Amino acid sequence: MTRDARLTLARPDLAAASLEGVVAADRYEATRPLQVTAPRAALQRAPDRDGEWIDELVHGERFDALAAEGDYLWGQARRDGYVGFVRAESFGPVGAAPTHRIRSISSYAFAEPSFKSRPIGPFALNALVAVEAEEGQFSRAADGAFFWAGHLEPIGSGFETDWAAVAERFVGAPYLWSGRTSAGLDCSGLVQQALYACGKACPRDADQQAALGRGVGREELERGDLACWDGHIGIMLDAARLLHASSHWMATEIEPLADVIARNEAAGRGDPTGFRRL
Repeated sequence: MTRDARLTLARPDLAAASLEGVVAADRYEATRPLQVTAPRAALQRAPDRDGEWIDELVHGERFDALAAEGDYLWGQARRDGYVGFVRAESFGPVGAAPTHRIRSISSYAFAEPSFKSRPIGPFALNALVAVEAEEGQFSRAADGAFFWAGHLEPIGSGFETDWAAVAERFVGAPYLWSGRTSAGLDCSGLVQQALYACGKACPRDADQQAALGRGVGREELERGDLACWDGHIGIMLDAARLLHASSHWMATEIEPLADVIARNEAAGRGDPTGFRRL
């Protein structure tokens, strides 16, 4: 069986100890669990400032580090399984288990329980927070930051039910290859964040997401269905309108599905590869 390199913490010289006897490597070592302490962190293909972004981590997510290279750590994001390099300064030791997630597409924390105090962030939708105490309208996190309680939702409850509605909140957000936040996101990042907000696990890339659910015909499309192309994906708002983070517009846009199909055909990118219902 061929393993997906994007999701396999292994290279010729080194692999995770859990893969010993599964993949070939010169040596195998245990990973070191870390937690994202920065508001957001790029996961890159190479350990340098110009390395291509291939994913993005948000505050509170876990990362299993296996090796250090300069200012970067090589390892695997625990939430979606992606492997790559992240700046070491983005992490801290694993602390208290998260109790809440950010429910708004963007939110600031503050140094004190007042919106006039020093702002920290911004923090993205689905960022994870360990709340220790409540102070008025604010929740104090384990790291001492104060989040407005109205932007937090306890983990395990209060999930959204309409991922299309979640995705609509990002309309106008800039397109950013491999991004996952309102500061910039790509087509699969939009789908992933919308599904996470609904309590659904979701892989990172468009080809992986195109295997979710079951296939439906174009004549059957309804709200929440996924429209898939080779290398692109979007969410149907109804039978005719597509919401997607588009590199054509360099933004998250709503447009008629027929227009997107015609534009891709004219550019030689081909028809949709399918439609999926979750």
